[in-house]
Amino acid sequence: MAKKRRPQTPAATAKGSEGSYPVVGARQPCPCGSGRRYKACHGRAAAHAVTELVRRPFEGLPGESDWVALRELVPAATVRLTLKDGLPDDVPSVTLATVLPMAWPALRRDNGEVLLGLQNDTASGDLSRDLAGTLQRALTTQPGSPVEGQRPDLDGPRLQDLLDLDAPFVPEVHSGFEFWLDGTDSAEKPSGEVAASLERANSAAIPTARLAAVEGAYWCDAGDKNHLRWVMTHPEEQLLDALARLHAAGASSLGDGPSAAGGEGSRLVGSFRAHGLTVPVWDLPVGMTSEDCEKPAAAFAERLAEAMAVTAPLTADERRARSGLTNRQVTLS
Repeated sequence: MAKKRRPQTPAATAKGSEGSYPVVGARQPCPCGSGRRYKACHGRAAAHAVTELVRRPFEGLPGESDWVALRELVPAATVRLTLKDGLPDDVPSVTLATVLPMAWPALRRDNGEVLLGLQNDTASGDLSRDLAGTLQRALTTQPGSPVEGQRPDLDGPRLQDLLDLDAPFVPEVHSGFEFWLDGTDSAEKPSGEVAASLERANSAAIPTARLAAVEGAYWCDAGDKNHLRWVMTHPEEQLLDALARLHAAGASSLGDGPSAAGGEGSRLVGSFRAHGLTVPVWDLPVGMTSEDCEKPAAAFAERLAEAMAVTAPLTADERRARSGLTNRQVTLS
């Protein structure tokens, strides 16, 4: 069942009828001069703006599909981030990480490096603004300290304002979370809460690999079956039509690959919807590795591009295929 969705808007800034007003205490008089308390006047609009959901928080960033995958699908991965205005002198690097110890929003290491966690609960409906606020606080946090989460400033920057939009975004997928320990000053093994958190995280991590042939596609080993989950940036309705055309034509698989004895080939089984993007999902034979997916995925991308260019109405078979795909769609965000 899809999660209940909040109203979806572009990134919002609370404004009154005559412009923006400063934030004051809830019981203080509203700065607009209405005579009412702030919480009953423009504070109400500000509170509403905080809860409005930005449908595509990573839109405009390089690698939008990878941002979504790292947020929702990939257990352990890191990406080196480049800031638009450069790094402070005492911050050697900023790295995005799927998860941090104890689910910290961010961490400033002893050597000054910053790790920004992606898979965390957020305080507002704009994930990009939440992460940008956390990143700004991390840059000035005392080395050796985690960064606590807090509600972002409605007028604060978003990731699109802080990051270099021309820099590449290439995730490195890890088999576990030992990257938490890189750059630490101590060569000793972790202990206490960090050790326990590392053990729990490693035990729960599903083997995952990012395909090189196409953007936003991730293979994973779920034990009894392998999957390919492919985050696509195409407009949803057009994409679902194209997938339905291919499915009805028997052209939606990724090739059988080396299947286990008695196993079946790959098949498109449905899709997710996450952060405004559609994520088709294929079941794969257990023996089909990420390397086995590379050529079939590239070939599928070509077939998909051809199907996306078709503008004729769907046939009866294609409509049935589309209905089957949409009925199995799950919203993650």
